[in-house]
Amino acid sequence: MGRLKTTNTPELQSLLAPQSPQNPVMLVVEQALMHGRDWSASVADQIAVRLAGLITIDVIHAGQRLLEKDISEVLEVSRAPVREALRILERERLIEFRARRGAIVTEPNAQDLLDIYVVRDALFAILLRQLMEERADELNALFDQFMPQLGKAAEESVDAYISVTFLANMAMADLSSNRLVGDLLNSISLRVLRYVRLGLAAHPGSLDNSFKTWRALQRAVAKRDIEAVLQTAHKRIGNSREAAIRALSSGVQKGKGGSAARSAGPAKAS
Repeated sequence: MGRLKTTNTPELQSLLAPQSPQNPVMLVVEQALMHGRDWSASVADQIAVRLAGLITIDVIHAGQRLLEKDISEVLEVSRAPVREALRILERERLIEFRARRGAIVTEPNAQDLLDIYVVRDALFAILLRQLMEERADELNALFDQFMPQLGKAAEESVDAYISVTFLANMAMADLSSNRLVGDLLNSISLRVLRYVRLGLAAHPGSLDNSFKTWRALQRAVAKRDIEAVLQTAHKRIGNSREAAIRALSSGVQKGKGGSAARSAGPAKAS
């Protein structure tokens, strides 16, 4: 008699298959997890990257359990690299370990997200003030590089758009001489990415508003107006926060909003 399936676990057989396609969001999640680390291509790293991508695009939902035994059986590997991969995800706060339940995909409440965004807002203010005072030309060049990509992505899909914004945020953090600020921002961006994605997918008009704030931020940087940069960045973070809260409050992250997740295809900006 076969082992009974534990409840509230994802169906991993098809999700973890090597031939399963990756969308743009999964690719940037891979870059984020490997950022600042030597890419060893270890089994644990590969498992962590795959699971992180599936969590971010909400194929593996918040609150679901990830069992070492299931993952090791599907991938035909020992439990040791699976355990290490889960620890990597715990470090990034994509999962947490609970007594008698094991690894659970994190399920923040509205207050948790608000607290995260307070920190994110403060860190971006520190980052942008420093860059405007010390590396304004490089920051301006970064916007010149990313804005055409961002405009094109906004016409393609929510997933394409948030992938470019994530890479732009990571590139800004890399300009900072304060590595702690950069590392914390990258980690926080990864934690909230799934909720921002679902919020934008459920409310496509938000994508157009987001792109407009990026344009306004580019103009403020070009004018070397530090106060305008900080105010616009604060507005941008606020928009991101509202998208994340909408996704959370609508119950999309619990699997109730599959239509919203599927709508993360074309979402043309007006």
